[in-house]
Amino acid sequence: MEEKVVKAIQDEYPEDFAWCYGCGRLNDMGHHFRTGWQGEHTVTIYLPEPEHLALPGFVYGGLIASLIDCHGTGSAALALHRKNGHEPGEGAEPPRFVTASLNVNFLKPTPHGVPLKAIGTVHEIHPKKFKVETEVFANDSLCARGEVIAVVMPNTFLKKE
Repeated sequence: MEEKVVKAIQDEYPEDFAWCYGCGRLNDMGHHFRTGWQGEHTVTIYLPEPEHLALPGFVYGGLIASLIDCHGTGSAALALHRKNGHEPGEGAEPPRFVTASLNVNFLKPTPHGVPLKAIGTVHEIHPKKFKVETEVFANDSLCARGEVIAVVMPNTFLKKE
């Protein structure tokens, strides 16, 4: 049976913040990455589409960077949401994060046609700033590592009426 994320933090984002090309559930053209808890780690599982090729048989590195980016901000939101006493699916609006820094190291070519699994470890480095270390696997093969510094979304990102 294929793994999937059942309770994703992205499902809880309010409509104004659910448009990200990587993880926004309301962006019809986006990837719809979904991040949830797996024990004390975070996980995002994604099957690349045919258009996500670098060359036949291998995934485009930009998709992997996007996966690590959205997995990082989603993981930070999960961590702060849990710290605030909530879990996805309870109905409480989670905090929203943006990327302050993204670092990706490609370790080996990533095969196309298999689900990618991003596994994250979250470290709080400030009350509004988290570091998320992510490993991306294709089957059991580690293909990429990344680090995201995620910060709580500033109020200036909100629409002004």
